[in-house]
Amino acid sequence: MNSDFTLPCRQQLELVTAVSSLSDLDAAPALAGRLREHLLAAAGSGLDGLAATRLISVFNDRLTCKVIELTAHRHRLPPVAWCWLALGSEGRHEQTFVTDQDNGLIFNATSEQEAAALRQIFLPFAQEVNQHLADCGFALCNGQIMAGNPAWCLSLEEWRSQFIDWVRRPEPEALLNASIFFDLRPLFGELALGEKLRTLLLSMTVATPSFEHLMAANALQVDVPLNFRGEIAVGEGDSIDLKKYGSRIFVDAARIFALSSGTRAVNTAERLRQAGPSVGLPASEIAAVDAAFSQILRLRLAQQIEAAGRGELGGYGLKPAALHDIDRAILREALKQAKRLQQRLKLNYAL
Repeated sequence: MNSDFTLPCRQQLELVTAVSSLSDLDAAPALAGRLREHLLAAAGSGLDGLAATRLISVFNDRLTCKVIELTAHRHRLPPVAWCWLALGSEGRHEQTFVTDQDNGLIFNATSEQEAAALRQIFLPFAQEVNQHLADCGFALCNGQIMAGNPAWCLSLEEWRSQFIDWVRRPEPEALLNASIFFDLRPLFGELALGEKLRTLLLSMTVATPSFEHLMAANALQVDVPLNFRGEIAVGEGDSIDLKKYGSRIFVDAARIFALSSGTRAVNTAERLRQAGPSVGLPASEIAAVDAAFSQILRLRLAQQIEAAGRGELGGYGLKPAALHDIDRAILREALKQAKRLQQRLKLNYAL
């Protein structure tokens, strides 16, 4: 067997072992740097978008769990069940190289008074985890959607009340929060507690079609960047924000389909495959949407890898004119699938 072929696999095993054996939080940033270099190389070696973002997310999960574990050892945490929640793209296993933290913490409490007391104990721990993750390259969230924020360090009952409030009174901020918090995935601790919260969430959304309708209307506010001839339409600077006007369209639609059907999947591709048939998507259309989403992710990662090679932090703006003819054609066809997905939302919710 060619030794060049086995090298990435050997490197991955070595890195997995290095993360598992990490015992000093001060050594975590350097290890995070090694992980990033490996993942940049792996993502640039021909992986499709879905596989690459999953690989990035899995390694980020491993490092995050180790950071949480080591930080927990430095605190006298109360003897109650608790769970660290991954949110947003981390929750969906769709992280790229440009990402910030979206996380929360859930714990058991028997009363409001106990919840308030436990929160004061958990907050210093959660804030330290957030800072250690920032030291590892996971930027602090500008919107403060982190477990170290008292607003997102809540008991099961407090999370339940918050979700009920968002679903029953879906104001613009609630719809924005839904796009992050409703992609939750239990990451570390008592995972069953996080799953219990997810079960509560799905029971609410399935029973509230009016909320789904508003989510669909909100998702349709994003225009697919195609002109009337079906050609790519660029914005300011002759570029397209491939997150806002590309991958987000697939993510939003899949989330709505999953929440309306009670599908437990959080990953966008898995949501489409599992919930698609129940919302009228034939298998051929699901496969086409799946491939289109993967291509959008691949192009986003390629842009970020190129920026990293220049020592820059790649944003989301991609210039179609800079793509070779095949990738430009692939982008155009992928955006057409995004438009068809929006048309499915319009049909299903009479919008």
